[in-house]
Amino acid sequence: MREEIKVEIIDGEDKLSEMGKRAVMAKYALAALTTGQKDRALRAAAEALNGRADELLAANALDLEAGRAAGMRPAMLDRLALTKERIGAMAEGLCQIADLPDPVGEVMETFTRPNGLEIEKRRVPLGVIGIIYESRPNVTADAFGLCFKTGNAVILKGGSDAIRSNAAIETVLRDALTAEGITPDAIQMIRDTDRTVTERFMRMKAYVDVLIPRGGAGLIRAVVENATVPVIETGTGNCHIFVDESADVDMAVKIILNAKTQRIGVCNACESLVVHEKIRQRLLPALAAALREKHVEIRADERVREVIDGCTPVTEEDYGTEYLDYIISVKTVDSVEEAIAHINRYNTKHSDAILTQNAENAEKFLAGVDAACVYVNASTRFTDGFEFGFGAEIGISTQKLHARGPMGLKELTTYKYAVRGNGQIRG
Repeated sequence: MREEIKVEIIDGEDKLSEMGKRAVMAKYALAALTTGQKDRALRAAAEALNGRADELLAANALDLEAGRAAGMRPAMLDRLALTKERIGAMAEGLCQIADLPDPVGEVMETFTRPNGLEIEKRRVPLGVIGIIYESRPNVTADAFGLCFKTGNAVILKGGSDAIRSNAAIETVLRDALTAEGITPDAIQMIRDTDRTVTERFMRMKAYVDVLIPRGGAGLIRAVVENATVPVIETGTGNCHIFVDESADVDMAVKIILNAKTQRIGVCNACESLVVHEKIRQRLLPALAAALREKHVEIRADERVREVIDGCTPVTEEDYGTEYLDYIISVKTVDSVEEAIAHINRYNTKHSDAILTQNAENAEKFLAGVDAACVYVNASTRFTDGFEFGFGAEIGISTQKLHARGPMGLKELTTYKYAVRGNGQIRG
């Protein structure tokens, strides 16, 4: 019987620096691995996750117990919870990553200069990636898989609410790598929950090449404002659906219900609904009935409240809120242009959708809405690396440099130029 996984206390800057040094050594070792070696290790890690599921569930049960005792909201408990199915999904994600083409070494471009220099643009790993995240234990496995496939070492800093679950997953993954003859320092986890340790981690520019925060608005803002390591910002999700006047009502109800209630505690859930004036009488009674069957509170403007009773009056703050709860805001507009303006004012540049049978309005929406993912007649819940065929994702980037949207393998690489000459010197 394996030893119980314990929470190691990482204290002091020297310990963090030691982790950084080990990660730097690991990144060079990982960059030298063949695609076959990486893929075999990923499949071995997937098998280990499934084979040791009971250990993971036992650790997760302790986190859930602590979360309930601390008054954690149901949506947050859902994010934290592991099941055998979710562990199986983590393992499947690693296998899918193994099946994907390896981007490392890809020749992106070649050209020859007039002086005879042959220049080749090659895709290479970023190096050491730091990830600070909250609640979701599956991020531990997803982050490892994507970073490992792309030859990057990863240092993880999860939240205190999932510390036992994350530690258990890290232990299983490190054991699997060791069994494959690969450095286990491909993945390291900071297990100290002290805020000052996180702050020091954000400034480890000597060792960490890029930092990726995953979590709520407060976490992301803290990382962006305090890190000296370059940051790829993954944003919160105040996602909108606009129901145009020509939308199919049955389709609209189905899509909105899925986007709002399929999982409420995720960043691609619909939080805000925008309804064209000319469809509100046909849409809202059926939609309200469907939402209320799922116990969704509707916070609506005056024109919506004229059609359906029992709504809470909407506020300005509601329009900009990522609820992560059974709540939705509703705004009435008179045109697609007004809908676009409202969405661009309040969205978080994550995912927004239009439901319409009008091709011209669909194109206006696609061109006008400023978001990483913009949909026509589909649920915002598809903004996900797994759904995009990436195997998993490191996060949903809402910035414009250097990656945007679901971040898969290619987004965890950079490039360098290989230049071949035959004696050229610059005059």
